[in-house]
Amino acid sequence: MQIRNTPLKRIDLKVSFGCNNLCRFCVQGEKREKFAAKDLARIQKELREGYASGGRGLVLTGGEPTLHADLLKIVEFAKKTGYRQIQVQSNGRMFRYADFCRELAAAGVTEASPALHGSTAQVHDFLTGAPGSFKETAAGIANLKKAGLRVMTNTVITKPNTQDLPALARLLAGLGADQFQFAFVHILGSAARNARWLIPKKAVIEPFVKKGLDVGLAKGLRVMTEAIPFCFMQGYEHCVAEDIIPRTKIFDAEQVIEDFGAYRRNKGKVKAPKCRKCAFYARCEGPWREYPQLFGWDEFIPRTA
Repeated sequence: MQIRNTPLKRIDLKVSFGCNNLCRFCVQGEKREKFAAKDLARIQKELREGYASGGRGLVLTGGEPTLHADLLKIVEFAKKTGYRQIQVQSNGRMFRYADFCRELAAAGVTEASPALHGSTAQVHDFLTGAPGSFKETAAGIANLKKAGLRVMTNTVITKPNTQDLPALARLLAGLGADQFQFAFVHILGSAARNARWLIPKKAVIEPFVKKGLDVGLAKGLRVMTEAIPFCFMQGYEHCVAEDIIPRTKIFDAEQVIEDFGAYRRNKGKVKAPKCRKCAFYARCEGPWREYPQLFGWDEFIPRTA
């Protein structure tokens, strides 16, 4: 992939680790108990370091970044530093306040990535462990659009929402999302504890993912998937996010990952020996390594074209 040799383009900065959801699939696990929110001085230092490293895009994330008391100051500092694209990656609940969305836009946020995991409160609120979160996040998407921000939603694919994906895609299109992404659950943190009932097989999700993508494509939206290998994406190869993810540096709680793409390919994800026969071997990253530890490799079939 071309991104492997490109200069650093994006900084992923985790500003806090607390959250007002308790998602049953949360990859961050116990970080909310272990780590306090970063203070403004540390965040400003990391923003300067990221910019000096070549970062021009910025993703503020967590935990839940909208709960950070200094979020507007962080955004203003990032804009002043020179970041051209500033995204807030969020569970979306605080976006229910229209004034907050307008303040974010005025401070320098250019796009937001709220997370919606079901087309109904029954599905979404169960997965987030937060009653009322569906209504708040759906309202937040509408408020973000009214504030003039680009909206790129994320949905984590789990057993409880697999069959709901097409309906969710219709809802996202109706709410005005500019882009949506279906990301296969990463079996770490809370997801690992709930793996027995939470994790679907990739062969099972494939038709529902494609039907959901079809909804967005028919509406002219940009639609993507993440952590779904090419052997499950025939006819939808252009939707595989790993092909276009910019080189990213992550400022986490206790470590800095200099190149998240290299981390994914070399440590986070894995391929089977038979994958070498696949026409997409060079482009594909394979699944997160925890997946075949749970289900094995039988459903992964190398493609000839």
